[in-house]
Amino acid sequence: MADTAVNLSDLSNPSGPSRGNDLLLQMFAAAVASAQPSLCIPAHLPKPAELGQGRLVVIGAGKASAAMARAVEDHWTGDKSMLTGLVVTRYGYGVACERIDIVEASHPVPDAAGLAAAQQLLERVRGLGPDDCVLCLISGGGSSLLPLPLPGLTLEHEQAVSRALLTSGATISEMNCIRRHISGIKGGRLAAACHPARVLTLLISDVPGDDPIDIASGPTVGDPTTCADALAIVQRYRMVLPAEVMQVLTSGDGESVKPADPRLERSATRMIATPQMALEAAAAVARGAGITPYILGDAIEGEARDVGKVLAGIALQVARHGQPVRAPCVLLSGGETTVTVRGNGRGGRNVETLLSIAITLDGHPHIRALAGDTDGVDGQEEIAGAIVTPDSLARAWALGMSPLERLDNNDGHGFFGALGDSVVTGPTLTNVNDFRAILIDTH
Repeated sequence: MADTAVNLSDLSNPSGPSRGNDLLLQMFAAAVASAQPSLCIPAHLPKPAELGQGRLVVIGAGKASAAMARAVEDHWTGDKSMLTGLVVTRYGYGVACERIDIVEASHPVPDAAGLAAAQQLLERVRGLGPDDCVLCLISGGGSSLLPLPLPGLTLEHEQAVSRALLTSGATISEMNCIRRHISGIKGGRLAAACHPARVLTLLISDVPGDDPIDIASGPTVGDPTTCADALAIVQRYRMVLPAEVMQVLTSGDGESVKPADPRLERSATRMIATPQMALEAAAAVARGAGITPYILGDAIEGEARDVGKVLAGIALQVARHGQPVRAPCVLLSGGETTVTVRGNGRGGRNVETLLSIAITLDGHPHIRALAGDTDGVDGQEEIAGAIVTPDSLARAWALGMSPLERLDNNDGHGFFGALGDSVVTGPTLTNVNDFRAILIDTH
């Protein structure tokens, strides 16, 4: 069986009364489509009359930032000669623009291209006046794409921190707390550099709870957390960080810009796409197919394999006892799980969750599931996620694979790839976190 590919050209209008794998894929497609910048951006652009003679400077970072920039250019009705900018996105996620420069850099571990882009962003906003407007386009992935070490730190230090965070088991909120306190651009510092210009930040959320300080580590919003908070997280997860990083945290030299800082008085944020909106779009597709959707939550966190067990347990209760709801139905959820790396397999948090779901379901004949990252990249692989079917375990055993051994080795991509059940989308040009759907049918 070949890996399942999602046709991005069909994302804007998935429909049809199909069940099984097709319905799961349609719901995932709808979730991704709901966060496409071309749909989300236009209603939130500043009015040309609000700018007067001022400039519109577009900056931003994230996996969706280039597509967001293109949407700005396509829908801006003011004087194009007053429009300039620069955004940084992940390699392969660039979109051609006329007035806004697009830079590609590395994710999830930052690189020199990201560092140069962060430096250029600060240069673009220095010297702006009160009549100018900075339109900041922020989406998931911006933390890695905007590395700018504080004095005394280097890019290599930020890279070491990124690698430690990715294997620590810390939540995304905890990770970004640490990032804000070792950065020269995150934690409100970018907005402070724009002062006295007006700043409008448009956010596509990829984090549980949609807190702006956690989306790309909050470059344009005040940060209520402290260096002491960051240090406590390091100690909680027994992270081993470079001595120079520990010095910045223990000394307080990495303190971020706080919410009451007067340089943020003219800074505003708007949330234009969220995990909840994506789940609601998927729910609409399910209803159109005659399947009742139940959204369990848009901010479910925890160890991926543990979340998988719980979700599968709920699905089994539905299938066996009609509790707390009756089949046919689909259980939808979002959020960002974590993976404590124990093995050396090819993994990601979505396929880790899904492999745990498969093991717990144990081949139940009426349950199948999909888990995928809406940005098209689960972990460090160009694979969005995968699908579990009632015969997934049987096919794995026939190939000589042990599902438990693959889970223990964090080898979700290896497992589902061998089955041909990986879901590959290519760059989706957006990111509203993880998507999970468990379909419980009656036939």
